[in-house]
Amino acid sequence: MSRDAYRHFLPIPTRWKDNDVYGHVNNVEYYSYFDTVINTWLIREGGLDIHRGDTIGLCAESHCRFASEIAFPETVEAGLRVEHLGNSSVRYGIGLFREGREAPAAEGWFVHVFVDRETRRSQPIPQRIRDCLERIRIEATDEGSST
Repeated sequence: MSRDAYRHFLPIPTRWKDNDVYGHVNNVEYYSYFDTVINTWLIREGGLDIHRGDTIGLCAESHCRFASEIAFPETVEAGLRVEHLGNSSVRYGIGLFREGREAPAAEGWFVHVFVDRETRRSQPIPQRIRDCLERIRIEATDEGSST
């Protein structure tokens, strides 16, 4: 998929520690980039209170497909979109791009289920968060809507 399949981008600088002994970013760091772009969006745009909010998002599923290497010192341009928005869950599509590149170095998905902080029972997505998710949601007919 190309950049235009994503609705929001966040630049994420790689860190020295992200590289592994083979000289490229270790695969586990890609999931950290997923978490970073998603939660930055939710906190800044949706008002998610990660410390005191009654409702929190828990990861239920994630996947990453690697296409090319990323290495320190690069800046990852993390693309984000919402592929499915349910009552209490959301599936994000994420593309990790090397700076200025059209094709992603990695693509994947991440599913959040929103739950009550104390009971861990699923809860409807709070309206302010739902509204911010709607802004980056793709339609089923949009090009590149499946990962």
